[in-house]
Amino acid sequence: MNVFTGYLRQAGTAARFLLLATIVLGLLYPLAIFGVGQLVAPFQANGSVVKDPAGEPAASALIAQVSADDAGTQDPAWFHARPSAVGWDPASSSASNLGPNDAKLLDAVAANRAAVAAAEGVSEADVPADAVTASGSGLDPHISPAYAKLQVARVAAAHGLSTDVVQGLVDKRTSSGLEAFLGQPSVNVTLLNLDVAAAGNDH
Repeated sequence: MNVFTGYLRQAGTAARFLLLATIVLGLLYPLAIFGVGQLVAPFQANGSVVKDPAGEPAASALIAQVSADDAGTQDPAWFHARPSAVGWDPASSSASNLGPNDAKLLDAVAANRAAVAAAEGVSEADVPADAVTASGSGLDPHISPAYAKLQVARVAAAHGLSTDVVQGLVDKRTSSGLEAFLGQPSVNVTLLNLDVAAAGNDH
């Protein structure tokens, strides 16, 4: 009987601990984190959603948007992000994990370099490295200022804008200050393309 009573006492203690842990860790803690996120960084906490010129949700500022059709042909009217390692599928964000000497990676780099050079009307030697290699996530919306500058003339012509106007949009979206100090200056293509769309509508 004493043994049975001890088991019941232990079971009761475990049940109370489980209930307490569920309330604290499963309810109070998530609500507290949600509240802090909404208070401190609501834009980031809600998915970094940006809107199109019509005011409708268009994309997340953290994810590059598809700029190619099913055949892989890039839309010449917009700035292009880096190649995607996951076919622009956010559900399978990852890197290709191919080594620098892997034949598949080298073939992909060569093909990408040739495609970018042809699209921008430049020599293959002028194509930046980030234009031919995917990011670790395969969905990174950031490119180098050099790759963005390479695309200015094409995008400007497609929208009937001057290259100075489009370059100004690139400069606006080029990271600087502390953000660039912690890494390298970069351009968010998702935000840049929304700026181009707005400038085209105003033109």
